[in-house]
Amino acid sequence: MASEDVRGPVVTLDGPAGSGKSTTAREVARRLGFRHLDSGALYRALTLALLDSGRPETEWPTMTASALRRLDVRIEPVGGGFRIRIGGREVEDELRSERVTRRVSTLARVPAAREALLGLQREAGRAGSLVADGRDMGTVVFPDAEVKIFLVADLSERARRRLVERTGLEPGPAEVAAEAEAIAERDRADTERAASPLRRPTGALGLDTTGLDFEEQVEAVVAAVRAAGSSGKR
Repeated sequence: MASEDVRGPVVTLDGPAGSGKSTTAREVARRLGFRHLDSGALYRALTLALLDSGRPETEWPTMTASALRRLDVRIEPVGGGFRIRIGGREVEDELRSERVTRRVSTLARVPAAREALLGLQREAGRAGSLVADGRDMGTVVFPDAEVKIFLVADLSERARRRLVERTGLEPGPAEVAAEAEAIAERDRADTERAASPLRRPTGALGLDTTGLDFEEQVEAVVAAVRAAGSSGKR
């Protein structure tokens, strides 16, 4: 980890689904000796907390930020990232369950959910030396971040990556087309939502990852951080 008494920069990676944000951010953080904040995991945790509470999904859009905070989603620094708890209970293994995956996009469109999690995310970045990925990290959560990256990739390539990540197998054209359609709908919802829509942050470096392999993506982001005059070895 970066030295506790030397503040490294906050680095944000935003972009649409399948652009490689989380995996790239995690490895960039490791190489720089920073912590990695996966904002999507926080939305999954809040979704899990709501499901476990028994609150009907039809009521989620009308809930207040205060009510959502009472579900007691918390994070604590650990190693190169953060441990997520709900009411003191570790939930890491439950966040990728199918029941959470099916509903997390519904919650992410609720403005109160974004408000409820904003404080947690900003607290994670208070000490700096952080790489945060999501869809509004550089626009809303950390608008003053020292380094902002906006990842993009062709729709078909993003669909292919999602399928490989999910199944471990190279998909066929029909599978890619179906997945691309689903991702395009997610893109539309993310860019048109009223609360924190997906957009390129002011001052962000645009990085098209379509023709890049994973190592090239990581190196490009690490180079951008170092070019900004800061690295985990300060």
